[in-house]
Amino acid sequence: MTATATTPRTHRHGDEPLLSVRDLRVTFTRQGEEPFTAVDGVSFDVRPGQTVGLVGESGCGKSVTSLAIMGLLPTRGNRVEGTATFDGTDLLRLSGSDMRDRRGRDIAMIFQDPLSSLNPVVPVGRQVTEVLERHRGMSRKAATPLARDLLQRVGIPDPDRRLKDYPHQMSGGMRQRALIAMALACAPRLLIADEPTTALDVTIQAQILSLLKELVQDTGTALVMITHDLGVVAGLCDEVNVLYGGRIVERGERHELFAEPRHPYTNGLLASIPRLDSERAPLTPIPGSVSDNLPWTSACAFAPRCSQPVEVCTRQTPALEESAGRALRCFNPVEVTR
Repeated sequence: MTATATTPRTHRHGDEPLLSVRDLRVTFTRQGEEPFTAVDGVSFDVRPGQTVGLVGESGCGKSVTSLAIMGLLPTRGNRVEGTATFDGTDLLRLSGSDMRDRRGRDIAMIFQDPLSSLNPVVPVGRQVTEVLERHRGMSRKAATPLARDLLQRVGIPDPDRRLKDYPHQMSGGMRQRALIAMALACAPRLLIADEPTTALDVTIQAQILSLLKELVQDTGTALVMITHDLGVVAGLCDEVNVLYGGRIVERGERHELFAEPRHPYTNGLLASIPRLDSERAPLTPIPGSVSDNLPWTSACAFAPRCSQPVEVCTRQTPALEESAGRALRCFNPVEVTR
């Protein structure tokens, strides 16, 4: 697959970061309640042609991170701090109109629920052509053939008929493909995919992931993959950031992180995945839930659920220490077995 009406970009991991997020912090406030910090000092880079994963259970701050970068959080009731530098421009400091000019053109997002993300009373084809009209100045007549081509490229059968269909007339897989077609309409340089395979059957999941992989390889688009599914991470991501309680607790290259997880949380996520290469090996779930945590300001948030806590975990905040391409926030990491 190639990007529509664009020159393919070279796949280069050695370039300067296209997106550089530094100390991103999102705090929600409600009258009469204590402020809640959903994202607490998250930093990561994404380079052209690279796929970076944000991984963790629901409630760890993954989606809020993406919404903050895209400028899609509510205008009231929250405070966003830090920087998100895209191609030299801090997205968090842009005005609403400037950010709208970049969304869809330079930066695009695939949401996890296509039925609620698509307008139910507007035909899918019209929703795709709107992107081309808004960001490329095309007429509706000129945009319609490109919209048809986009639907065909993402694998939607009979695209001429589907252009006239409403979202409820499509299956979940086709709606997700339509969202991807909208995201790819202007060949964005950065694509954020927030749980793009949620609620899809395994076959459709594989097709969607293959489509995203081809996009990155063919056009050099930078991809941020947000997911709780480590199977998706294993097949797609180059670098993985594991989030817990709004902070990154471990970062590493995909193969190294899967082979030698150092943080007990990462190790627990991997241990809870069924394996086909072992005979009825019991799963080892992580006890409790993400709400069972301690404040990062005075302890390790994961300590109440940790399989190997030590005394210091409940009275001191672990720092994120980086070494040899890996990053780890833990007082008592998992032993490496070779």
